[in-house]
Amino acid sequence: MSTDQRPLRRDARRNREALVTAARETFGTKGLDAPLEEIARRAGVAIGTLYNRFPTRDDLVEAAFLPALRTSLTHTEEALAADDPWNGFVLFLERSVAMQVADRGFTEVCVRTFGTESELGATKLAIGERMGRIIARAQESGALRADFRLEDLGTVFAATTGSPRWRRSLGLLLDGFRAEAAHPLPED
Repeated sequence: MSTDQRPLRRDARRNREALVTAARETFGTKGLDAPLEEIARRAGVAIGTLYNRFPTRDDLVEAAFLPALRTSLTHTEEALAADDPWNGFVLFLERSVAMQVADRGFTEVCVRTFGTESELGATKLAIGERMGRIIARAQESGALRADFRLEDLGTVFAATTGSPRWRRSLGLLLDGFRAEAAHPLPED
């Protein structure tokens, strides 16, 4: 049995959990480039303990945000399962924006590229694939304008996540995304 497979001692498990909690809080307020020393201090451990548990920043980011990404993946599955494709599209956007508004670190995880060899990168890839299906399904139903593209979601998130009135901003955008409101858009 390798050291990676052995269960952690109680104190090591407690330190790991404290580091992950401190990372979620620190990254959530200060972003993914927050000082690792601050995370170790918040967790009540030495910086060497942080590096023993998480050799790279990406390892710590993955431990801190993989649960949130899995929640986001569940949201995409629920959106795809919605009887009404438009309602599924709206559900996905409302939940995604709410998660990003609440957590700066999560927003940064959503826009950063991670290798697909990591579970974080693979989960992001799965979310992206489902997002494309959510859009296609809403377009095929005739509810979502035909020229809406996956990359337009970046504009949606940028326009809403920084707003204290994000629900209103999202509502205005959604009205413009409806097929019946569509006017031809210029290509960039």
